[in-house]
Amino acid sequence: MSVIRQPEVLGRTTRRRVVGVTAALSATAVETLAVGLWFGLVVGPRTAATALAGLGILFCGSLLRAGVFGVTVSEDGDLLQPRRLGAALLLTAGWVVWLWVAELIDGVPGLVVATVVLVWILAAQFIVERRVFRCRITSQIAEMPIGPALLLAAGAATLLVSVWFVEWTATSPALSLGVTSFVVWIDALHLGVFVFVMFSFLAHQHRFQRLLNP
Repeated sequence: MSVIRQPEVLGRTTRRRVVGVTAALSATAVETLAVGLWFGLVVGPRTAATALAGLGILFCGSLLRAGVFGVTVSEDGDLLQPRRLGAALLLTAGWVVWLWVAELIDGVPGLVVATVVLVWILAAQFIVERRVFRCRITSQIAEMPIGPALLLAAGAATLLVSVWFVEWTATSPALSLGVTSFVVWIDALHLGVFVFVMFSFLAHQHRFQRLLNP
């Protein structure tokens, strides 16, 4: 009844939810593009050129994701401050360390250890990010953001599983379109990226909803 008597409260809550979902979608799109392109460049045989290109893409994506976070929770949109660049560098380094640990140990143990390492790196990065953008910290928000970190790390693990442990490909019959024909091709990596998108969205939605609705 109190919400009905105060419709502005309901309107404010709805706006915050819409902003949270929009921010989560934007962050997911940026992160999927950056991590996906970087992962595709470096997961197999790599050269110095592909490693550097992948690193540049990953850092730009991390900076853009920080921008989405900053625009959503802060009125100061200047990303080129040293501490904000540092938050993007921490996220970039986290992904690199994750893949390095996985490849160093290799196999299922490497996958498990790297995922655990990534969970803690992401949780630390989330804390740094909200402090960098001076989010208003309540007792609820002050908790360690393990949930979003677990979701995002689980999505990352599916990428490795799809490349290391699953050999699956599906193709459609040749489809004619005028004078041309094409084949729809889906493999395990495509499914891994799809799962990564889902987990990434859930992670970011959880973060933004907690920050916007403390």
